[in-house]
Order: sequence, then C-alpha cells, then structure tokens
Amino acid sequence: MKIGLIGKGAIAQHVMGAVQARGHMVHAVLVRPGSISQNPNLFVGSVPELIAEADLVIECAGHQALAAYGPQVLGQGTGMITVSVGALADQTIADEMESAASVGQAKLHLASGAIGALDCLSAAATGKLDKVIYVGRKPPLGWKGSAAEGRLDLEGLTQVETHFTGTAREAALAYPKNANVAAAVALAGIGFDETQVKLIADPSIAQNVHEVEAEGEFGQFHFRISGNSLPDNPRSSALAAMSVVAKLEQLSKPIVM
Repeated sequence: MKIGLIGKGAIAQHVMGAVQARGHMVHAVLVRPGSISQNPNLFVGSVPELIAEADLVIECAGHQALAAYGPQVLGQGTGMITVSVGALADQTIADEMESAASVGQAKLHLASGAIGALDCLSAAATGKLDKVIYVGRKPPLGWKGSAAEGRLDLEGLTQVETHFTGTAREAALAYPKNANVAAAVALAGIGFDETQVKLIADPSIAQNVHEVEAEGEFGQFHFRISGNSLPDNPRSSALAAMSVVAKLEQLSKPIVM
C-alpha cells in the first residue's frame, strides 16, 4: 500500500521503518511548513499533497493533528489510522470525524495503542457490562508535561500517589498526551462516561503499567501490561507504535484475526 504519514516524531519514525520493511511505501509525510526543507522529496505541507497518491493515511502526531487534518483526509475519501484515540473524547471532534468519514465513504481506524485485551472487552460489550475500570501507573517523571505537575511534586515524589480519579472522558480531556489508553478502553467497552479511570505516579516502577478490570454478563477479567518505551523517546510507548503497524497489516491482509 502507498501510505501518507502525519508526523515525524518517535512513533512516526518507528511506523515508517516497520511498514516499509513489510513492503509498503511511505510516499509523503505531512509536517509543519518550517520542516519541509529538511526532506523536500518526502515532506509536504498540505493534505492534498499528502493524499495525492495515498491508499491510506497514518496519523502519529497527536490530538491536535487528528482534529486539524482528520476531517480533510476522511472527507476526501481516504481511510486513516490514528493512535490519538483520546481526541475522540471531545464530542465535537468525534462528530466531525464521523461526518467527514460518512461524506467521503472512508473509515477512521483506531489503533489499540499501549494496551491489550480490547478484543475481549469489545466482545463483552455486545452483552451487558456492569463495570470497566482502567488504572494507568507511570514513574513520576512519566507524567511530566501533564496536569499531574500541578498536583504533585514529580521530581521529589517518594511514595505512590493517585493524581486523577474520574471518567475516561475527563481523563482524556485533562491528559491529552497521556490518556489515549483510557480512551481506547472506553471506546471498546461501555463508553467515555461510564468507564472509570485512576491515574497514578509510582516511584517504585520503571515501566508504564496499564490495567483493565471488567465485569459483566460474560464473567470477569483483569488485564495488566508493563510496557517499554521507544528507544528514541522515553515518553512514547513501543506497543503504541507497534499497534499502528499491526492495524495496517490487518487492513492489508486477506485473512485477519
């Protein structure tokens, strides 16, 4: 497939290398205008240039990029994979994406990101789900640049502290760079306003730990993953980048799980 890529950060770099190694072609990368001169044969500054030859667009640049470019891409009939699932907690953005996808007869494909077990949760949601709880636990410095900085002394923290308790919608909106997992869990299960979230700074751990607990008609399950970061960026999940590649593979193969 010919791929248009949005972003050039750590996740985008991983995705570019992985999809090209699997025989796909990244023909254009949408970047800020000031960065085009860094690689003028590949970097572009507009959506029309991005989608000119693309079979699919992959967004790896964050909530603002999805909100800014997603409707244009989808509205022109090009499908899209995004890892910025938390942006859909904003109902206005979600409505714009859905409307554009309908007009362009395209689909917005959500990568699972840094969490697993969403297939189990989605299946359980076809029956009655009584509760879904997501707990996100990171080393204190993993929360730098987030709302946690205003609530905790992240540099000097010596004990486990919970800095957020609320719904998945509240978490995704308050922590746009940190709560994509909460949003993915919500969308797979019982929605943004019914999914409960707890975010924790834990100085005793070195990895990001994600846990999902669910109960319902299907029974109960508890899922936990301790994830590594990408070598080039300690704030970017390796599994989040890998999930984008896995979604592309799913879309391009004739037999899929």
